[in-house]
Amino acid sequence: MNLEQMEYIKEIVHTKSISIAAQNLHVSQSAISQSISLLEKELGIQLFKRSRFGTTPTEEGKSIIHNALKIVESIEKIKEDAQNITSTFTGEIKIAAIPSLMNFLPKILSLFKKDFPQIKITVIEMESKRILKNIKEYSLDLGFTSIKKSLEISLPDHLLFSKLEYNADFQVIVPKDSPLAFKQSLTIEDLYDYPIVLYTSQFWEDFIYSLENNNRPINVLFHTSNSEVIKRTIAEGLAISVLSSYLLTDDPYVETGRIIPLSLADNNFVPDLSFGCISSEKNPQYALIKKFLEYIHKSGNLI
Repeated sequence: MNLEQMEYIKEIVHTKSISIAAQNLHVSQSAISQSISLLEKELGIQLFKRSRFGTTPTEEGKSIIHNALKIVESIEKIKEDAQNITSTFTGEIKIAAIPSLMNFLPKILSLFKKDFPQIKITVIEMESKRILKNIKEYSLDLGFTSIKKSLEISLPDHLLFSKLEYNADFQVIVPKDSPLAFKQSLTIEDLYDYPIVLYTSQFWEDFIYSLENNNRPINVLFHTSNSEVIKRTIAEGLAISVLSSYLLTDDPYVETGRIIPLSLADNNFVPDLSFGCISSEKNPQYALIKKFLEYIHKSGNLI
């Protein structure tokens, strides 16, 4: 009996599949099967059974599997405690955020870097669909993103999504000389009559699709992944746009009056979205990620 076998048991219980467990642990399926068979022979008990419902614990194996999971949990806690005690947090955290959530980061980074100046932090602006993909592949450690509520409930157990205290408030920005600038607020109907510049993302693609479902074409001037390009284009009088109000806080274009933000009266086109941060507990850097998540709590931004 060894710790490797305990890890195999944990992953099989989690995935209900020896083949998927092998993929997740980057070992061959035969290696896991042989290791579990040796353990069963040693204990004289069959631990798992295969059926159309997957690989599941046998009745006689449940108590042993329960104890094995407790062992793995204890080992992980020992490792985490050792890292906390010796203050050996090192390395780099790679963070990605959609533009509207970028404003959450400065306060969190300030708190974290004060205690862990040795940790390198890389922050990237990224579209939500790419964030989820990169979190799954461990090329990102933490993502500040939006997720459809229908997708949120079906996320794998190892993907942890913590909701942010975020109000999805969107404003239309227009040039200072636009006739729209003299209105108190705008409606979705007002957007049909002007060229529009949009941020490149699945969310805004869905937004345009929903508008065009009304059988009226939208005059999209261009898409860009740079919010500064959007604001400069509006300031030049070429188009209008829709941005999160968070992106317009203390903005020089707004403060100098070059662009005018207006509220959207029917601002209810994002009911299916949750905003938060996502990470994977299978990430090799998860102890460090958990430590960073503590600072998100300290900043008061998590629900």
